Amino acid sequence: MSDRTITVAIDCMGGDHGLPVTVPAAMAFAQAHPDTRCLLVGDESQIRQALQQNAAPAGQFEILHASEVVTMHDPVEVALRRKKDSSMRVAAQAVKDGRADAALSAGNTGAWMAISRYVLKTLEGIDRPAIATALPNQQGGSTTVLDLGANVDCSAENLLQFGLMGAALVSTVDRKAQPSVGLLNIGEEVIKGNEVVKQAAELLRTSGLNFYGNVEGDDIFKGTVDVVVCDGFVGNVVLKSIEGLARMIGTMMREEFRRNALTMAAGLVATPVLQRFRARVDNRRYNGAALLGLRGIVIKSHGSADAYAFGQALLRAREAVLNGLLEGTIQRLDVLRSRMPSPATGDASQAV
Repeated sequence: MSDRTITVAIDCMGGDHGLPVTVPAAMAFAQAHPDTRCLLVGDESQIRQALQQNAAPAGQFEILHASEVVTMHDPVEVALRRKKDSSMRVAAQAVKDGRADAALSAGNTGAWMAISRYVLKTLEGIDRPAIATALPNQQGGSTTVLDLGANVDCSAENLLQFGLMGAALVSTVDRKAQPSVGLLNIGEEVIKGNEVVKQAAELLRTSGLNFYGNVEGDDIFKGTVDVVVCDGFVGNVVLKSIEGLARMIGTMMREEFRRNALTMAAGLVATPVLQRFRARVDNRRYNGAALLGLRGIVIKSHGSADAYAFGQALLRAREAVLNGLLEGTIQRLDVLRSRMPSPATGDASQAV
């Protein structure tokens, strides 16, 4: 428990499930973390009804009414220009106004990114925010990967900025002075990749970052580097492939253990091991990705998250506030920029 009170603004209406997931998750989270207040954003009458179904911890909830909802199918322009009183918009505004320390939504990713960027604005020197999350690796730690879907088309300068933000994130949260950064590519050789990736590699080499070089997909799980940089198209494909693979492995293992009486008996004996394995590969544990590069702490939950997964995203928001993610990122970005070549060299510093 921390010495300060943390307030998280929650878009209760977003995601595939909305209130049946967000409110129970918030209630369970509040009970586990008495130092955290939940600002529940959405239709007030529906939220009150959801709260009445269970005993809400006294003093830890406040409802902030929003008359509109951004659906999972709404185009970005509709969410941004027509639904100005949406639960997403009101949650982001709560951070802007200082009513909340962080905001969380499981809703439409594109809309959440656009609204957060419009309301909070980007940090100095950052053109585009990026979605970053930590994935487990073989070293017993995690590898931070970004971008995971916010920016489909990226320039070399964007990828450089992602590297800066990823390094700042790991430095702040994991207390690593010089986190290593790798650029996701189709091979480790310098000659590999398209022109954008090659240009990004050159910028990263002269950036002052602890740049490892090109890395491949399996390096994410080897723990070769602390941060892996890629564009949002590639990153989202990587993330969805991981989730699909984890589900397939789980399904195949269940099928094999249920094949006959002998394998069922073996499954009973192996139950403790299987449960630990399932916990380690459960993607719900890693739900909650930070939207880096904004002037506020914003977390994106998976749209299909259940109450447990949404609770993990709430935990990410709380940890981001406790770790001073925003302040630490700003300070770290300033330090990293100071190490970059001066504008007179015509080098990478012009990118940020």
